[in-house]
Amino acid sequence: MAVITISRQFGAGGKTLGEMIAKKLNYRFLDDQIIQAIAKQAKVSKNTVISMERTAGGTLSRMISSLLSRGYMDRLTGEGRGYMDEEIYIQTLNDVMTRLAAEDNVILTGRGGQYILADFKGVYHLLLVANKPDRIKFMHQHYKLTDAKAEAAVDSGEKRRVNLYRKFGKKNYNDPGQYHLAINMSRVSLEEAVEMVCTLVGK
Repeated sequence: MAVITISRQFGAGGKTLGEMIAKKLNYRFLDDQIIQAIAKQAKVSKNTVISMERTAGGTLSRMISSLLSRGYMDRLTGEGRGYMDEEIYIQTLNDVMTRLAAEDNVILTGRGGQYILADFKGVYHLLLVANKPDRIKFMHQHYKLTDAKAEAAVDSGEKRRVNLYRKFGKKNYNDPGQYHLAINMSRVSLEEAVEMVCTLVGK
């Protein structure tokens, strides 16, 4: 019984690998469920959470949060409806990730899980990296994107990742010393990576 977090460079195959590991270990792969849980706890729409994840840490998001007070937004949205800024998102994310990890036998992707659950027993942290051309190729092959759109997706995904970790106050998210296992997906296949992870968790 374990919990696995997957941090990855965008396009390194974190979601695909996570789903494959979950199938192999009979774990639950949680991605969209994290968004839904955050939305439910914060009383906002799923699209609000998605939008926050895309902009968290960015200049525009910080500016809006600084200009609009919580009290003002409470009055604007009305009783029973939620409001989300970067601070609320991070607080809620911490609560949700901790609660989901307590359920055990789950795989959590991205969103700073390696920091939120850093001191939790029975949690294994993975880091996936790959050369940029390989990440572009992965997006092209697995998501049927043109080369130009695949490259744009990789670039924008990495910017979002940088912005989110900036909100956590972290810059060393690619330091392999923080993880139980770092895998260069340019050098191993998805199937080989699955076996590595299963060996790590003792399955």
